Amino acid sequence: MAFDGLDPAASRFYDDLAADNTREWWLANKARYDAVVRGPFEALAAELEPEFGQLKIFRPNRDVRFSADKSPYKLHIGMVSLTPVAYYLQLSATGLLIGGGSYDVPPAALARFRELVDDDRRGPEVEGLFSALAEDDLVPMSDDAVLTAPRGYSIDHPRIELLRLKHLAVGRTEPLADWMWGPEVFDIVSDAWRNVGMWNGWIAQNLGDLLMRPDRERPGRR
Repeated sequence: MAFDGLDPAASRFYDDLAADNTREWWLANKARYDAVVRGPFEALAAELEPEFGQLKIFRPNRDVRFSADKSPYKLHIGMVSLTPVAYYLQLSATGLLIGGGSYDVPPAALARFRELVDDDRRGPEVEGLFSALAEDDLVPMSDDAVLTAPRGYSIDHPRIELLRLKHLAVGRTEPLADWMWGPEVFDIVSDAWRNVGMWNGWIAQNLGDLLMRPDRERPGRR
């Protein structure tokens, strides 16, 4: 199907799913999910792939094996590029999350990132890149950040907020708005992902082989 916008009914679908997150409700509403959530998301992915590479749309089921929350279905739909450093998009009842980078960072890559941030020459370069991203409201995903300082670093370090990061991913949230239901959402996501590309390029150049390929959902996990 040609992409002409996301469907505003997707928000209501996720509100209803949150109220009755059961297999019975899901089976009764699966056709609705395909029509108003997954269908438009797949069409958007097809439009984005020529520039950003193959995109994977995540399955709606949650992995509950190690979670205290046994709700079987996610309250969002996400897509990610199948590249070593990813582009990411997520739609939920509250709006869009647009971002990318590396979310689950291997210890060796995180250690190297902190070495670069600590360096008197390279550290300001990293800081400047984050400042440039912030002009497009793309900010570090700081969930799970170290509360004080990583071992071996001073809490008084001038770039302590960057040293505390555990995810090398950036993103911005967009509350529900009329532009999401028209074709312009393609342009807005594309422009944001091009800016994310500055960060992805830096990660690939400086951390490269220390990163693993993104093979499961990263930002926005619930």
